[in-house]
Amino acid sequence: MSASNRAGIRHGWRLGLVVVAMFGFGFALGPLYDAICRVTGINGKLSGEVADEAAITLVDESRLITVQFVTTVNGGKPWEFRAEQSEIQVHPGQLTTVNFFMRNTEGRDVVAQAVPNVAPWNAAKHMHKTECFCFNNQPFKAGEGKDMPVRFVLDPALPADVDTVTLSYTFFDVTETAKPAVVLPQVQGYQS
Repeated sequence: MSASNRAGIRHGWRLGLVVVAMFGFGFALGPLYDAICRVTGINGKLSGEVADEAAITLVDESRLITVQFVTTVNGGKPWEFRAEQSEIQVHPGQLTTVNFFMRNTEGRDVVAQAVPNVAPWNAAKHMHKTECFCFNNQPFKAGEGKDMPVRFVLDPALPADVDTVTLSYTFFDVTETAKPAVVLPQVQGYQS
């Protein structure tokens, strides 16, 4: 085997190794990006942790923050989804409840999942929810409407340059992928 053939084979192995490494990096990039966003609050990702109402004690009455609420429905579904108020004023540390309304206007039962987003990015880690319809899938009968509360507090450590926070929710139809309800088998009594 000539030296040029051996060099070509080595070069082929190197290229193959680069392709495998690129595939592995591409495969790991999605979960890695998501983890970084959840830790740093970048892109409005939330950690998913539920705040403990008992731990909320300090209210900063020297600051007033505007919280805006934006609602959308993914995929052009004809559902009715809105916040009771488009914006409110809150003090950091103040436990606040805002109601949202969703109506399934389709002629079939659906399961919906709300995905939250917080902007600006540096406010996401300071938004703590104690109750939210986004924590679980929401089943809706055909034509059914629901009032759904969100209870949250903005951490007093919210950066001083943040005076407006936008909390947005997008509802997705997850009917096809939602886990079916567990049906317990009926136990028949013993008959003599």
